[in-house]
Order: sequence, then structure tokens, then C-alpha cells
Amino acid sequence: MGLIGKRKNKKYSYQPRYFEHDGENSPFSMEHKFDQFRTTVGDNKGLKGKFKTAWADLRQTSDKKANRRLLIIIAVLVLIFLFIIEFDLSIFYA
Repeated sequence: MGLIGKRKNKKYSYQPRYFEHDGENSPFSMEHKFDQFRTTVGDNKGLKGKFKTAWADLRQTSDKKANRRLLIIIAVLVLIFLFIIEFDLSIFYA
């Protein structure tokens, strides 16, 4: 399998009989609604290319409020987990 390469998926190319296509806004086009805003969608060749585009997208659109919210959620979940397993926090105090 590694010698031949990956198989490309077949494209869906349905052409209705009585439809005159005028431009890009075809009701039969299969595209995700947020693909035009994503930079990671497309022909990324290889794992390194995917990581490069994902890293560039992360650096370009970092959201400070979302990062802070994520850290708070993770901290609360860790504390709930420690409470469930009855972890004794007094070992950190003198």
C-alpha cells in the first residue's frame, strides 16, 4: 500500500438535465459552510504541511478569552477529579 500511494476519493459530479449553471452558487455544490473561512482545508501535502498550516492558523487567530476559559475549565475538571479520588491536598503544605 505504501509503494502505490493513497487512493483519491471519487468526486460527486451530478449534472441535472434541465439546470443551467450560471456561477459558483449552485444548489448542488457540496461544500461545508465554513470552508471559505478555514486555512487548514485544502490540499495539504504530508504531515509536515498540515502541522505548518495548523500552527500558522493558531498563531494568526489566537483568542485570549477562549484560552483563559479553557484553562479554567481544565483546572475545575482536575479539581473535581482530585475530589472524586479523595486526594489529600495537605501534603503540599508544611
